[in-house]
Amino acid sequence: MKWKILIVLVLIIGAATGYYFYNETVETTATKTYETSKVTRMDLTKTVSATGTVQPRDSVEVSGKVTARIKEILVEENDHVTAGQVVAILDGKDFEAKLDQANFTLTNARQKLERTKRLYDIGAKSLEEFQDAQYEYDRAKSAVELAEDDVNQTVITAPMDGVVVGEPKTPGTMAVQGSTNPTVIMRIADLSEKLVKAKVDETDIGSVKVGELATFTVDAYPDKTFDAEVTKISQTDTTNSWDTSSSSSSSNTSSNAVIYYYVTFNAPDNENLLLPAMTARLDIIVGQVRDALCVPIAALKTDAQGSYVEKITKDAQGKDVAEKVYITVGLYGEEFVEVTSGTLNPGDDVSTTYEAGEKKSSSQGGMRMGPPPMMR
Repeated sequence: MKWKILIVLVLIIGAATGYYFYNETVETTATKTYETSKVTRMDLTKTVSATGTVQPRDSVEVSGKVTARIKEILVEENDHVTAGQVVAILDGKDFEAKLDQANFTLTNARQKLERTKRLYDIGAKSLEEFQDAQYEYDRAKSAVELAEDDVNQTVITAPMDGVVVGEPKTPGTMAVQGSTNPTVIMRIADLSEKLVKAKVDETDIGSVKVGELATFTVDAYPDKTFDAEVTKISQTDTTNSWDTSSSSSSSNTSSNAVIYYYVTFNAPDNENLLLPAMTARLDIIVGQVRDALCVPIAALKTDAQGSYVEKITKDAQGKDVAEKVYITVGLYGEEFVEVTSGTLNPGDDVSTTYEAGEKKSSSQGGMRMGPPPMMR
């Protein structure tokens, strides 16, 4: 009999303990606290990030129009040059010899033409013979002009004002002319103005407009910020993947999942700090609002009725009370979002607590759960 009484007492104590912890859970849920942040006014900026390369506004590769060895290089790297300045001379002996031969041929053709004309005028030569002599003279004259041009092309001049960038070729190098792969004797660039050419992801390109401002940094001056302005947006992607007629573009489309577009920026450089090929990391300002009413993005929630925040106030007992406040949002920044309508004021507390579908132990179907049943 005593052991039965002992079992009953143990069960009663277990039930009482479960009921106590159950009530503790209800109390904990009822007195929930929140992490909060203030509603505030601020200047809100939305940016798009991109990476690009510093380039001179204008540059040119200087090469010869004739094939010959380089005889002299008259400038060095970093020298300033002006348009028309002689910067290199090619070995022109072969071309000068051809010019001498062409002049000799022209002299003979002129004498023959003059002699034939005199004879033609007195009827001793036919019209056909006179025309042949005229043709030979014209051809010899054209040969002289071509030979003179070849000699003149051995003197290389700067096509624009600028700075010699990189080391020019050394004397003795064979400078090959051609339209596909000519020898580049030197490069000249206008470094008075700089550009940045950047790739922008297709998901962001719709936000970028000509005239928008940007800031960027380069690794050489990590603590300095440079200004830039969008001047051009390419109308085709960087690989022309839309051109399905090209086999190369088709392969690029299949292998590259991300599409990029080139965006060109004007980048003033009054201190002349930027050098060609530097990597620029840009933040393009695509939206800006002054003195906007803002809440943290972390406080923003949504349901079937739209976007809302939980406004936190205190009740008479000093406990946190959450009130849903539906809002309309505007510009998104990095951490804050603009509120364009809704009953919020600067200084209000809003919850930034994340709730991942908590299970309430205090209720099920609105009914109070009792202690576990006794075992018989």
